[in-house]
Amino acid sequence: MTHSNLSTVSSQGYVEDSRNEAVLIYVNGEFAKRQDAKVSVFDAGFVLGDGVWEGLRLVRSKIVAVDAHLERLYEGAKAIQLDVGMGPEELKEAISATLNRNNMHDDVHIRLMVTRGIKKTPNQDPRFAIGKPTIVIVAEYKVPRPDTFESGLRLMTSAIRCSTPDVFDLRLNSHSRLNYIQALLQAIGVGCDEALMLDPRGFVASCNSTNFFIVRSGELWTSTGSFNFCGITRRKIIELYRDQVGTVLEKDFTLAEVYSADEAFTTGTLGGVAPVFEIDGRVIGSGRAWPKTRRIRDIYLESIGSSGESRSSAPDKLPLAQ
Repeated sequence: MTHSNLSTVSSQGYVEDSRNEAVLIYVNGEFAKRQDAKVSVFDAGFVLGDGVWEGLRLVRSKIVAVDAHLERLYEGAKAIQLDVGMGPEELKEAISATLNRNNMHDDVHIRLMVTRGIKKTPNQDPRFAIGKPTIVIVAEYKVPRPDTFESGLRLMTSAIRCSTPDVFDLRLNSHSRLNYIQALLQAIGVGCDEALMLDPRGFVASCNSTNFFIVRSGELWTSTGSFNFCGITRRKIIELYRDQVGTVLEKDFTLAEVYSADEAFTTGTLGGVAPVFEIDGRVIGSGRAWPKTRRIRDIYLESIGSSGESRSSAPDKLPLAQ
């Protein structure tokens, strides 16, 4: 087994692991080698991004917040009138089977994808779907890049705004992500790592793939939640900070208030807590100390049973638990 750092700096960055070349992928109840795992070109997910997904994290044989993730998946599926075809417990069994088949116990990121399935012809109308939904589970060894926390992320404010619920509800973990990819491309184009996005009124909302926080005078600020992802890690960070660190304000705030913040960070399932060093060419705070960010990162890792470092030993059993 060999490890090397991926060159890409990102809130989604991870340490490359050669074991991922041999993982088996779950596709509709069957397992296939990575290079052989395929879905039809007529699949609704491929045709129009018609589906929902979840990213989950396995830490020391436990899937972090599995019930919350599945609740969000089924809520999204119901919103788009997509019948998953199996209940939450059956889906848990499918995830567990995938992990057991790959003998995985720790430092694993799971991508669970559900689409409307194969369509009779490639068009927008969901009534042309035939048969059952497509369910794919990809489990890979992924440890967040340790250097990301030390170097921090560089953000650029995108011209693309987060959408209102009547245009596109961000609480849906939809396969359709083109607008956020466009926002990220803008950031990458000027040498940044991720895009900071505003809501339609000009207040700070979220990043293109993660949620966003700032620290000002010890207080933790994040958006109201009206225009950002329904983040499970975001919710946990808010809870832990309130309980163990200090005041949390879910409020509207501007870029000017961000530029003068003491600290800033992003949150997500894979990356956990990732500090932000620079936004729009402006260094945030001291650019290096991040005392509150470090503290909440450590508290969060402790809450999910992780030390933040890769572990070689693995327990024998693989329970699915909160």
